[in-house]
Amino acid sequence: MQTLRYGIVGGGFVARFHCRALAQVRGIDVVGFVSKDPLDELLAFARNLGLGEPRAFASIREMVPHCDVVAIFAPNFARVEVVEEIVDAVKAGAQLKGLICEKPFARNMPEARRIMDLVRPLGIPTAYFENQIHMKCVKAARQQLEPVMAAMGAPLLVRSGEEHAGPHSGWFWDPTRQGGGVMSDMGCHCLAVGWYALTPPGKPVRFLQPLSVSADLALLKWGQPRWKEELLKRYGVDYGKTPAEDFATGMVTYLNPETNWKVKAQFTVSWMYDKMGLRLSLDGIGPGYAFEMNSLRSPLEVFIGDVAAAGLADTELALEKAQASRGLLAVQPNEADLYGYTDENVDAAEAFRTGRPPLLDWDYGVEITRLTMAAYLSAERRATIDLTDPATAAELEKYIPKIQQGRGAEVL
Repeated sequence: MQTLRYGIVGGGFVARFHCRALAQVRGIDVVGFVSKDPLDELLAFARNLGLGEPRAFASIREMVPHCDVVAIFAPNFARVEVVEEIVDAVKAGAQLKGLICEKPFARNMPEARRIMDLVRPLGIPTAYFENQIHMKCVKAARQQLEPVMAAMGAPLLVRSGEEHAGPHSGWFWDPTRQGGGVMSDMGCHCLAVGWYALTPPGKPVRFLQPLSVSADLALLKWGQPRWKEELLKRYGVDYGKTPAEDFATGMVTYLNPETNWKVKAQFTVSWMYDKMGLRLSLDGIGPGYAFEMNSLRSPLEVFIGDVAAAGLADTELALEKAQASRGLLAVQPNEADLYGYTDENVDAAEAFRTGRPPLLDWDYGVEITRLTMAAYLSAERRATIDLTDPATAAELEKYIPKIQQGRGAEVL
């Protein structure tokens, strides 16, 4: 098996999580990282996982010539700048077998189009990371029901959710840097997995045609005085001046072009789920069958009493975004695999080695960006957005949500 040399742009939480996933993928050697964050701890972490002998590079242009694959795990506001530096390195002679971009692909459509304009002429294979589509339980549900779907038809309605108590870093809370609030941060996941779960087996991921998007956004918990003060104190983000949504829900309607039937995907995301930790949920209903997933249902439970809790330092050892260090805890022994991070890295690596297309490429990422923007526009207008209307399609190409502009107080 050909070993692929990975260079990672970014040194925060997502980069660390992907290292945990890459340790479960054969034939990957992480050669280095580029990040504005200190990298000593992350370098040691990657080495201890057996990912090679990575080093810190001073710049993307310096790192790219040493790589076969570059993975972009940097903050959202840096996407375009990162891709520009990668492209400059390739034009200067560096040769790449693949490019990876973590969600969200871009903060808006102008950025998404700019990225594609930069990369498309190079002809480098791309992989877009939406981990929930790669979750083993999602794939197993589809495989188990494939004969049923062949007889009865694909699902007619799916409902997806992703909720936790809020992001790790200050820039995630800042709508002008992140691109919005929870809709930008996690809504993209639900849009993608909902679309995928509705798609008939054997059909491309973009087989169903998006017709319309309806969404409602709100600032609930983190708009209250006590929690606004905590955000300002902890992260320096003032939701009194530039608020973002901490709750979003909505519906996307799709058309099956072969049957002319309409199907629907409902989504709900929030940054105020103060329970065990991160919860991913998905359920679907078809003619005569159904399926349901909840990531907090673990085969392992741990109980920690008050006396013992004083010795526990890191609640997230049990579960991402864990909110408690005592009581009955849900423990997921391998979150990177559970959430699909391992399998999306396997898919990308195999695609880059063999030349086959990955399940999701950057064109798919552009389309998820468009649906996310449609959700923001729907919430602003308090109306359903018709994606088949040429004028609306043209408007979305230039649209910057008010929340992303720092004008969230006008719409929340």
